[in-house]
Amino acid sequence: MKDKLQSLRGMKDFFGEDFELHNHIIDTARKISTLYCYEGASTPILEYTKVFDRTLGDTSDVVSKEMYSFLDRNGESIALRPEFTAGIIRAFIANGLQQKLPLKLFSYGPVFRYDRPQAGRQRQFHQINYEYIGSSDPYSDAEIIKLGSHLLRELNILDDITLEINSLGCKSSRASYQQALTDYFTKYENDLSDDSKKRLNKNSLRILDSKDENDKKIALSAPLIANYYTPESKNYFDKVLSYLDILNIKYKINPRLARGLDYYCHTAFEFTTDKLGAQSTVMGGGRYDYLCELMGGSPTAAVGFASGVERLALMMVLKNYQVKKLAPIHLIPIGEECEDYIIK
Repeated sequence: MKDKLQSLRGMKDFFGEDFELHNHIIDTARKISTLYCYEGASTPILEYTKVFDRTLGDTSDVVSKEMYSFLDRNGESIALRPEFTAGIIRAFIANGLQQKLPLKLFSYGPVFRYDRPQAGRQRQFHQINYEYIGSSDPYSDAEIIKLGSHLLRELNILDDITLEINSLGCKSSRASYQQALTDYFTKYENDLSDDSKKRLNKNSLRILDSKDENDKKIALSAPLIANYYTPESKNYFDKVLSYLDILNIKYKINPRLARGLDYYCHTAFEFTTDKLGAQSTVMGGGRYDYLCELMGGSPTAAVGFASGVERLALMMVLKNYQVKKLAPIHLIPIGEECEDYIIK
């Protein structure tokens, strides 16, 4: 007997209620994007690998371990997108959209990461993505967090989720903090994981994002970035928090929240839950004012976030969400003369 053809490990087929729930989440996200005046955007699933190498950081887990990258027939290094933001900014620059600022873009679709499959973590999964490009006002950070909170409320899962927030400061703050982290972790170099040893002199901030249990214990006593804020950075973060207070959005300051990608500055945030085990992050994002310039464009402020559709769906299932089904209508012809009308 021939082997049955199976889907690739970590890549799931969608049918029935799973498909309907997935569509419901996308439809809800799209409706909310309209309320906040976001335009739709779509970028290719395939990009040149350098789009992500250059922007996510070569010490990030995404680039060093998880990215699907290969050579095409012309010898070009190509990657399946592991996230949306870098591709959106690449498209923003390539299509000359700098003349249309400020610009709010909504996108969704599959992304790919070569990870260990488990509940809430697949190798192909789907993201919804919001980018607010061209605003350096702290209110835009608060507005995009409000949008995320609004989406979670519409999906009826906000009560089980906590907003965690931190600031990574400006370039100057981050440089001072990174040096302090390097000095601190150097004392424990022999006890760090192999990955963290590699990151020590390249980007010690990434060690805070390590999944290794011993690294986590060492990081508990690491310096806090709040002690390295410039007055500008502290003022920016204080304004973001004051706007969240005005909007009645509850939050928890997490001084060790760093996010997993290198392009963040100032605000970083995650919506987290204790209902999904190790996969606690339901939604995450922050400000990335230096990304556009890093990719060869003009300096352009921006803030955004992404959310995994599959994790949102798991949360909704835990809340016993029922997919609304339309009852089928059966028409039964009585007599041959009715059959033509039934066909019509």
